Amino acid sequence: MSPRSASVNEELRRRSKERLLQAAVELVGERGYEATTLGDIADRAGSARGLVSYYFPGKRHLVQSAVHRLMHRTLEEALEREPRTVEGRERLARAIDAILGLARDRPVLMRQHMAGLLQAEVGFVPCPEQRRLAELLRDTVARHGSQDVDRDYPMLRALLMGAVFAALVPGVPMPVPALRAELFERYRLDWKLGVPPDAEAPGGTTNPDLSRFFATGVVDQPDRVEQRDLTDRTAQSK
Repeated sequence: MSPRSASVNEELRRRSKERLLQAAVELVGERGYEATTLGDIADRAGSARGLVSYYFPGKRHLVQSAVHRLMHRTLEEALEREPRTVEGRERLARAIDAILGLARDRPVLMRQHMAGLLQAEVGFVPCPEQRRLAELLRDTVARHGSQDVDRDYPMLRALLMGAVFAALVPGVPMPVPALRAELFERYRLDWKLGVPPDAEAPGGTTNPDLSRFFATGVVDQPDRVEQRDLTDRTAQSK
């Protein structure tokens, strides 16, 4: 059998990482952060356990990246759903509804994510997934008519994070419709824009199948390539 090309091996590694991200989202959503181990994530992903540490510095980094992927793809899906529009007020309404929808529909996952952001030893970890989320939100702010995106984007981000936190506080959560109303009033958005609480978006955040957000297609014997790659790199580091 002829050896695989570098491009094929790179694709195998990319899909391995995708499977780990999807497994992290699924398991933390099902069990919570503390009850989910890196070994559990590797087993669910069908990957060698050593590869988790190769791709991610630790569990918190992996989970943050996984949730940021879920957030940016959920937001992207909401912004681009039919009927597609470039109208700034509608896109901002969709963005607000997408993020609040995650707090409503995936509370365990989002609560763990917010808790991780507040931990001093880890805090906010920039990653490619977070950068994509930021790009979408910055574009939304610009389309809404901002004259200073560098000022207005951080404010929108802070307001959305605050709303998610308020919706998830154990014992005293604020209702999502009330948080939505406050944000819509601030940005002067009509209630009928986006996805009002009594409406339903096509393929909304309640869709339990997350595979559409992760490119995890199977290539011939990926684990063998992954394990060989890990072994080679370990040997080189000695």
